[in-house]
Amino acid sequence: MKKLAMIPILLILSGCNLRVLDPKSQTASDQAFLIYLSFGIMMFVVLVVALLFITFTVKYRETEKNRHDIPKHEEGNRTLEIIWTVFPIILLIGLAVPTVMITYDVSYIGASSDDNALHVNVTGEQFRWTFEYENGEKTHKTLVLPKDREVIFHLTSKDVIHSFWVPKLAGKIDVLPGEETRLKVTPEETGTYQGKCAEYCGTLHADMRFETKVIKQAEFQTWLSKK
Repeated sequence: MKKLAMIPILLILSGCNLRVLDPKSQTASDQAFLIYLSFGIMMFVVLVVALLFITFTVKYRETEKNRHDIPKHEEGNRTLEIIWTVFPIILLIGLAVPTVMITYDVSYIGASSDDNALHVNVTGEQFRWTFEYENGEKTHKTLVLPKDREVIFHLTSKDVIHSFWVPKLAGKIDVLPGEETRLKVTPEETGTYQGKCAEYCGTLHADMRFETKVIKQAEFQTWLSKK
């Protein structure tokens, strides 16, 4: 009965437009790369362990011939000990290096590489978002961005912890009260992408949804000048 009860829930969730691995920006592409990289490394480890498990299970299984044999005592094998110590370290380095580089880049810790970058102030509060552009104009339900132009989000919260998330443009980033976090995104395709608060923040948390419209740069300048 419990499994049957889950079917309507799964059907509802299947209609959700918040697709994660469908990147429409360089930031989302970099983060998708990290997901695939970490998944690939984990699957490699799982396959190696499974292969060794099956090999040793078959090779050293009990038979009528060896049932009463006493295995030879081994003090240790330095070669094997070095391999299973060094190999995981290499795998971790292979995952850590691109993770740190990409995280540092998208978090906009340093100076922007683009003097023409658009800066947008994002404020989360119970229960809406406020997007403020460089000319002082503000929107709430719709975030409009230019295609192929670097965007720097300056995020903060008025009350509790929120989480800013537009899956097709970037991963989730916490929005903290009294503190500014930053996110760098360069949209690469025009379109409308769903965004939301990904941190439960109260009874009307589900209302903290918004649309992100990516339009051509000329259209964006026209839109902004009319606000």
